[in-house]
Amino acid sequence: MRREEIERIFAVIPAEQARDALLFRLVFETGLRIGEALGAHVQDLDLTRGDEHLTVLGKGHRKRTVLLDDPKLVNALRRYLRTLGYAHGPLFQATKNGRGGPLSYQSVQERWQGYAGRAGVTCSLHQLRHSHATELVNGGVSLATIRKRLGHQHIQTTLRYAEVSDGTADAEVRRWRRGRR
Repeated sequence: MRREEIERIFAVIPAEQARDALLFRLVFETGLRIGEALGAHVQDLDLTRGDEHLTVLGKGHRKRTVLLDDPKLVNALRRYLRTLGYAHGPLFQATKNGRGGPLSYQSVQERWQGYAGRAGVTCSLHQLRHSHATELVNGGVSLATIRKRLGHQHIQTTLRYAEVSDGTADAEVRRWRRGRR
C-alpha cells in the first residue's frame, strides 16, 4: 500500500479514538507485528529525547528494541501517555466493561477494517507492516537493517515483505551503470 492510501484511512479515525489512531500509526511507522504492539506495556517505552525506543517481545519470545524515529509518532505517544491513568500495564488497554486488559486482536482487526471501509481503501492490518518495509527498501535502507527492524530471523522472510518500486529499481540500475563508466 502507498502511504497516501494508508493516510486516507488514518484521516477517517475520529479524534476521540486517539488510542486506535496511535496503535495503527505505531504499527505502520515501525513495522511492528500487531501482536507485538498489543503486547507492549507502558514500561516497555523509553521516550528519552534523542533515543526514543520500544522494547517488544517478538516471535519465538525474542526481545528486540525498535527505534521510534518518527517525531510525530513520538509526540503522539507522549500525549497519549499523559492521558493514561496508569504507569504500568498494557500500552493499549481495552475499556469495554471497565476491565482494562489488553486489546484483543479480533477487536483491533474489526476496528481497522471499519476505518479502511469508511476510507474506501482495501487494506489489511498486516499490510501496514509490509508497507513499512517497502517504504524502507524504496528509501535505500539495506535489507539487513530492515530484517533487524522487523525482527525476522532470515533475510528470505524480509525479501517477501519488501517490494521495490519500478522507479527505485530503475534509479539503482542507472547509478550502477553510470558507476561502471
